[in-house]
Amino acid sequence: MRPSIEFTKIPPAAQGGREKVDTIAGRVVGARPDQRIVVYARSGPWWVQPWPDQPFIPIKADSSWSTSTHLGFEYAALLVDPGYHPLPTLDLAPVASGAIAVVQIVKGTGTPQLAPTVPVKFSGYDWDVRTIAADRGGLNHLYDGDNAWVDQSGALHIRMKKKGDRWSCAEVVLGRSLGYGTYAMTVRDSSHLEPAAVLSLNTFDQWGGDQNYRELDVEISQWGDAASKHNAQYGVQPFYIPGNVAPFTAPPGTLTHSFHWEPGRVTFRTVRGSSANAKASVVSEHIFTSGVPSPGQERLLLGLYDVASGTSPMQKDSEIVIEKFEYLP
Repeated sequence: MRPSIEFTKIPPAAQGGREKVDTIAGRVVGARPDQRIVVYARSGPWWVQPWPDQPFIPIKADSSWSTSTHLGFEYAALLVDPGYHPLPTLDLAPVASGAIAVVQIVKGTGTPQLAPTVPVKFSGYDWDVRTIAADRGGLNHLYDGDNAWVDQSGALHIRMKKKGDRWSCAEVVLGRSLGYGTYAMTVRDSSHLEPAAVLSLNTFDQWGGDQNYRELDVEISQWGDAASKHNAQYGVQPFYIPGNVAPFTAPPGTLTHSFHWEPGRVTFRTVRGSSANAKASVVSEHIFTSGVPSPGQERLLLGLYDVASGTSPMQKDSEIVIEKFEYLP
């Protein structure tokens, strides 16, 4: 008889984060003595639970199993053979194959709960400021609602500040998807950023795992390497595929970073000054025609965070001013 998995306790449907955990439990029918359970929760990617270094859940003598889990909108329980090595995250829902004997997926209970955000208006659009922790750049970061604000001139400020022994970062998310078109962001001088700081101007679709989360990136950073000759890059995902990242050097002063997204093609461009018009002095330009996603539920994110660096860790608070955002269909 083919083994099967059932759930006896299902956590709420909620946006993930390290702040909240619950218990997920179930029973297995027909499992072998050497098999175990692995649980994933979906919030954006599928995240192994409760931690990447604690992925295996024993099946008790009465065939029951249980574990703590961070929250997600969906939960997957896998019955796995001894040779299975679970990845920390999955872009797509797990399926039964190889060392995965059975997969059972269930939606979280109740009305889906989204994490609280702080609203802000910038350049004529509604945005949401992140308030819950998230993993970025190999670190788990705090995010505070007061790390982003709009001044009297209409410019958006985002900052990173020390909070205890961790850095509290900023992420501002556009309230809706815009799809194909031209996105332009004017950033005042970013040359003061430390090597481990990252200014990220990117699209992201938490439901778009089948298209690498529809992520298109302009990133200003030396990625923790003070000796790097480049301090910026354009990219499509996955970043590890040759040709999907185009490094360049962003000079001091006000710059306008833009990308024109169309079917099968995205053109990135950085110019000096506060305008993306054709007469502006071009700093860098790159065209991608491979790996370009189609629109879905992606949102534009404006973020400031840091990466792990053994040689050049963050030393002081940092702030970036984004003068304006413009979109042309």
